[in-house]
Amino acid sequence: MTELLPATPENIAIAAGILRDGGLVAFPTETVYGLGANALNVEAVERIFRAKRRPTADPLIVHLSELFQIDQVASVVSSLAQLLATTFWPGPLTLILPKRTKVPDLVTSGLQSVAVRIPDHPVALHLIAKSGVPVAAPSANLFGHTSPTTAQHVWQDLAGQVDVILDAGETSIGVESTVLDLSTNPARILRPGGVTHEMLESLIGPVTLIEQMRKPEKGLPSPGLLERHYSPRARMVFFKNKNAKQALLAYCLAENAAGKKVGALVMDDDVPECEQAGATAYALGSTLDTVARRVYSGMRWLDEQGVGIILAGSIGESGLGLAIRDRLMRAASVVIGEEDQGKYDISPRRN
Repeated sequence: MTELLPATPENIAIAAGILRDGGLVAFPTETVYGLGANALNVEAVERIFRAKRRPTADPLIVHLSELFQIDQVASVVSSLAQLLATTFWPGPLTLILPKRTKVPDLVTSGLQSVAVRIPDHPVALHLIAKSGVPVAAPSANLFGHTSPTTAQHVWQDLAGQVDVILDAGETSIGVESTVLDLSTNPARILRPGGVTHEMLESLIGPVTLIEQMRKPEKGLPSPGLLERHYSPRARMVFFKNKNAKQALLAYCLAENAAGKKVGALVMDDDVPECEQAGATAYALGSTLDTVARRVYSGMRWLDEQGVGIILAGSIGESGLGLAIRDRLMRAASVVIGEEDQGKYDISPRRN
C-alpha cells in the first residue's frame, strides 16, 4: 500500500525512517520527483528497478544533502569537481566521478563511476539528511514514460509500488539535471538539463556535448541516454526543422481533416493558430523557464484528453532550450527535419 502524504516535517521524518529500513520513498526535487532508496542497500536499490521496470543497464544518480558526504560514494574528487560542486550545488548538476567500492554495482550499472548531486529542494535535503544515508533516485515514474513533476503524476505511475509519496506541489525546474562527465578533457555533457551549457563554459571553459544517442546496452555512462525516453502514451512527432511551426500546422490540418484527434505542445503565442487548425493545444508558456516547467505536464494533460498524436516543434537550442529539445526528441516516435518532411506516416498507433 502506498501512502500519499503532505511533506510536513513529521512525514519527512517517517519517510526518512522508511529509507533507512530499505523502503522506497518518492520525493520532490527542483527538477522532477525522484524515487529514492538507500544507495548502499542492494535489496532496496533492486526495488527501484522492479517498481519502475527499469533496465539495469541504466544507472542511477546518488543524491546527497551536504558536500562533505561526497567522500562516502566517490573515491576521487578532483579540484575541477570541487569547483563545480561548490558553484552549482545544491542544484540541477550531476557529476560523474570515480566510485567507492561500497557503492553497489547495481547503482552504477557495473561501471567504476558514480553519478552524484545535491538537489536544491528543502524537502529533498531534509529527507536525505534525516535518513542519514546517500539516496539513489531516478525519476519516480514507470521507465520510459513521461517524467513526474507533481505527486499526482507519481501516484498515476507507481501507486502500490512504493511505500510513501511526499507531496510538496509542482517542481520548480521541470526537466532533469545536467549530467557532466569529468573523465574526458574537455568535460562532456551527457544529458543537458537545468545547469546550461553556457553556465558551465562560463566557469570552466570549453565543454563538449555527447554526439549521439545511445542504444540500450550494459553500463550506459549516464541516465537519460536511451534513444526513446520520457514518452507519452500518444504517438509524438517532433519537428526539428527551422520552419517547425509551419510544418506542425500543416500536419495538424491534415490529421484533423482525416478525423484524427491531434494535440500540440506550443508556446503561448502559437495556441490560437493551432486551435484554428483543429488541435487540442497545451500552452507551454512564453519563456524557456516556463516551458521546461510545463513540458512534462503538457504531455500528460494531452494524454488525458485522449489525443492520438502529439505534435511539438523546436524552440531553440540555447540555455534551457537545449534540455527541452533533448526531452522532446527522445519522447518522440518520429523526428522530422527539412529533409524528412512528408516521408513519414504519423498516424496514431492502433491498439
